Amino acid sequence: MTDIQRKALPLGLCGKDILGAAKTGSGKTLAFLVPMIEMLYRQKWGAMDGLGALVISPTRELAVQIFEVLRKIGREHSFSAGLIIGGKDWKIERELISKMNILVCTPGRLLQHMDQSAGFDCDQLQLLVLDEADRILDMGFKKTVNAIVENLPRQRQTMLFSATQTKSVKDLARLSLKDPEYVAVHEKAEHSTPKNLAQYYMVVPLQQKLDVMFNFIKTHLTAKGIVFLSSCKQVRFVFETFCKLHPGVPLLHLHGKQKQQKRAETYAKFAAQKAAYLFCTDIAARGLDFAAVNWVIQLDCPEDPETYIHRVGRTARYEASGQAMLMLCPSEEAGMVKGLERAKVPIQEVKLKQDAKDVKKEPIQKQMQRLCFNDPEVKYLGQKAFISYMRSVYLQKDKTVFDVNALPAEEFAASLGLPGAPKIKFVEKSKAKNAVRGNQKKTSDDEESDHEVEEEEEEKSKITALDSKKKKSKKEVVPEDDETLEAAAAETKQPKSKIEKMFNRKNQSVLAEHYTRLVDHDDDNKLRANAGDDEEDDFLTIKRADHDLGGDEIPEGTVLPVSKRQQKMSKLEKAKNQGQGNKLLFDEDGRAHEIYELEDEASFHAKGDALSQQKEFLEKEKKVMDHADVIDKGAAKEKLREKKAKRKQREREDMMDDSSDDGEEMVVTLGNPDDSGEEYEQDEDQEDYEMDEDAESGDEDETPKKRGWWQDKADEEEAKKKRKVVEVDEPQTLAEQEALALKLLGL
Repeated sequence: MTDIQRKALPLGLCGKDILGAAKTGSGKTLAFLVPMIEMLYRQKWGAMDGLGALVISPTRELAVQIFEVLRKIGREHSFSAGLIIGGKDWKIERELISKMNILVCTPGRLLQHMDQSAGFDCDQLQLLVLDEADRILDMGFKKTVNAIVENLPRQRQTMLFSATQTKSVKDLARLSLKDPEYVAVHEKAEHSTPKNLAQYYMVVPLQQKLDVMFNFIKTHLTAKGIVFLSSCKQVRFVFETFCKLHPGVPLLHLHGKQKQQKRAETYAKFAAQKAAYLFCTDIAARGLDFAAVNWVIQLDCPEDPETYIHRVGRTARYEASGQAMLMLCPSEEAGMVKGLERAKVPIQEVKLKQDAKDVKKEPIQKQMQRLCFNDPEVKYLGQKAFISYMRSVYLQKDKTVFDVNALPAEEFAASLGLPGAPKIKFVEKSKAKNAVRGNQKKTSDDEESDHEVEEEEEEKSKITALDSKKKKSKKEVVPEDDETLEAAAAETKQPKSKIEKMFNRKNQSVLAEHYTRLVDHDDDNKLRANAGDDEEDDFLTIKRADHDLGGDEIPEGTVLPVSKRQQKMSKLEKAKNQGQGNKLLFDEDGRAHEIYELEDEASFHAKGDALSQQKEFLEKEKKVMDHADVIDKGAAKEKLREKKAKRKQREREDMMDDSSDDGEEMVVTLGNPDDSGEEYEQDEDQEDYEMDEDAESGDEDETPKKRGWWQDKADEEEAKKKRKVVEVDEPQTLAEQEALALKLLGL
């Protein structure tokens, strides 16, 4: 057993909470998997008992690696174990998660199942393990971990393992640890990194890093290395360009923007390679165990010494040997080296020489420019890589190491093959802030005096510019007393809010009429009175007409602005925007009044109580409405009487036309003659309905649609007697039909 296993296993088997800190590659995975399986086996944990142990990992690759180790050491047991990570089918996991005894997962996917999977229950949990605990408990996973812990029982065993263990009281309180045992193997050790690891750093200007990296690969074609960069876009750009340059060794890339299947394939492929280079972000910095890695190259500076320790831990695993190279910009050297010394990291500097064996300086800038010129996609990736690198430096907390203003942006962009450096807003803002801070740090008398002289010159230039603007303005104001001075200052004051800007617009006419009533124009009148008779002022001032505008009086000299858009409007558009006028009523004396005018309060109370006035008003209006109702009903009856008279007149005319005929009407019925009576009755009802409807319609000139519609019952009976009903059998043959037709025609 390793040191961490020798110290952590007995405590874990006793059910103690553990804070385990050990060097990378020292066997921490077995230190928590063995006690976990043993604990469940002793309790005779079964399929019906639910979830018993939970292992949380910060990255998917590390979770896969832990799960593979669990499968190897637990194959003799009957426990059901599951791997829950992002990038896989969530529905399949939801169906099987309730049957698992052991879960290895990432924080995000675990919280998703806690919120959305109905059958997932953690009430019987016995053991919680956090691998790379310092990474899980940092700000990136803070809310997720808090939500997960709320769903877990407090009576449980908890283990935290990492190469750089946290000792924060707040973090331990969040996880509800009870008297944890701190197991630190390298706490008293001389160095915090493996002994077999040779560590070097090299000061390389930012614009030369890609040259050094490419030539390093060219001189180490039989080695297996991992190259760390700070962002996903940098990884993709360097991988794509280096592949087009054909260094002569397999190249791979791994970052968080890839799909899970691609990440798993890259992980397995690199692990199986004997000579290859993997470009990756810090996603591969923690816990991953790649076989026989010779070099770990950090092309970009790590954010802190802890990240450096995890990065270099990908080589020199257990008792193997390895080498690590850190490339620092000149502005990063002092702060990073001091931080590594405090973290017990032994590192030595290597000078960049032209004739060195390991590093050969040969610029590839022209080739990069050719790639960006020929392929727009490569150019686009280069721009994104430039911006992402500058942003990563800008967002780092340790400003003693990371200073975005000290980086040669133009030279760095040229080394990427770009024709120029993309403009970045946050870099300009940081430069402005640093300039302000630099001005504030001047403490000497000479500097202060120089600063005062510069301020006086700036003020003088502002005053002269303001005077020239006043001379060029349309209205020149000459203040004489304090009031006019204040008015002038208010006039030259810049608007602060959107509302003030809106009211100060010159081409505004929507609120002009109402705004002129709200604004106090006394100050303007005073300024005009004190301004004197200026020719330019008289030339530009539009005087008010003599006619009365009504309402509140608009001060004399007020200019009602008209915008350019209004000047170009057609007559139809102007008519639409003018709106409707106010309707007025004129009395006998010819005076105009509004339709509804409010009465004075005194005259209203003089007439009596409000309730009595209301009652009197309602009674008066009711009488008016009743009288109007009687008139309307009389008019309706008279109209109906006229319609009936016209209808009878038309019926008499129809009868006269019928009498001019033979006087008989032949009706032929086929079959039972009684059926005709039913049809007649139905038509009669229809005629009555249509007659009433016509009477209500009010159309006096309407002609009857059908002969006999306007006959009443007496006329109908009389016409019925005149009809001659001939009963015949239904014709069966063509000859019978012809005979019936001739009979009807009277032939």
